[in-house]
Order: sequence, then structure tokens, then C-alpha cells
Amino acid sequence: MLEKIEVISHSAIKIKDKYIIYIDPFRIEKKYKDADYIFITHDHYDHYSEDDIMKITNANTKIIIPIDLYDKVSKIGFIKENITMVEPNKKYKINEIEFETIPAYNVNKSFHLKENNWIGYIITVNDIKYYIAGDTDITEENKKIKCDIAFLPIGGVYTMNYEEAASLANLIKPKIVIPIHYGSIIGSKEDAINFSKLIQSNIECRIILK
Repeated sequence: MLEKIEVISHSAIKIKDKYIIYIDPFRIEKKYKDADYIFITHDHYDHYSEDDIMKITNANTKIIIPIDLYDKVSKIGFIKENITMVEPNKKYKINEIEFETIPAYNVNKSFHLKENNWIGYIITVNDIKYYIAGDTDITEENKKIKCDIAFLPIGGVYTMNYEEAASLANLIKPKIVIPIHYGSIIGSKEDAINFSKLIQSNIECRIILK
């Protein structure tokens, strides 16, 4: 499963399977123009970066966004047919891609308010469930997640720190957990190493972001 995954930077993820899927593209090095689907979790510059979106977008790229981003993606050239607006706690299907939306929000700070309706995703590709948490703390919703691979933010300040993220991973028990949201804006490689030490032995922890 891991050979299909790349963590490009920060929280930017690329999944190469039957389709090429990006989540929160950020600091993309060159113009790939290869995205079949782009998933955006929320409207912060390190998750919704128009410059980076345009480096991977082609005429057929479909973008999945929280409702508050519709005007922005329309202005950068996405046509209505290629835009899917999503809300928390829903299930969707676009062609062969099935996904669920999980609320992503803070419980003890105000950077990501629940009423913003920002999103985490469970994306199913070839029967593999990928949970991309978005910028979130531990919540009642994400404590119930069932997935094969979980991408969890560990940087703290704006999201869970590595100890909290490890607690969530040990609770939901994915087959594989991958730490994200560290290394450039907030958090460090040391946080990722400390996170891995707290993960139960029956869960594989892989540090992909260097």
C-alpha cells in the first residue's frame, strides 16, 4: 500500500493508484498537471494554495472542497461540472471514487472552528480506506473512524500534538499511521520520531515526510 503514497510537504499528500489524487497540495516543485482529483480540507494557505493547485490541474481535474471555497476555485478556472462541494458527515461518490467527510475542528483552541464546516476525508480506492484528518484535534467524530491508513497531524499549536495524535491512532487502530503537518511551518522531525515511539506495536507507523 505504501508504494502508492507520497507525502510531499507539510500536509500535502499524493496517492497514485488507478487515479492520481492529491490532498491539500502545497509546495509542489514543478508543473505536473497530472491530478485526476484534488481534495481540499480547508481554506488556510498551507492547505488551499492556488499556485500549487494550478501546477497539478489539467482540463479534466476534479476538485473537492468545503462550501466556502466555491467562489475561489471558480475564479481560478474550475468549471462547475468539475467542482464538488462537500459538508461534514456525508458520503459521496464521484465516478469510481467513494469518500466520506469527517468534521475537522479544534476543541480547545479557535484556529479551526466546528461551525466552519471544514473537512477530513476517508477516501476509498481499491478497497483501501485512507483517512486524511485535516487540521483537527481529537473529536467525538474521529474517535469512531475505521480505516486502513490514517494521516494524522502531529505539529501541535493549530492541531493535535504528537502525543494526542498517538492517542487517537491507538484508539482507532489503522493498519498504518503516517504523521503529517510538521517539518516546515510547525512541528519537527523529532515530533514524528516521538510520535512513532508511542504507537502500539500492532499498528505500523511510517514516517514518510522527511
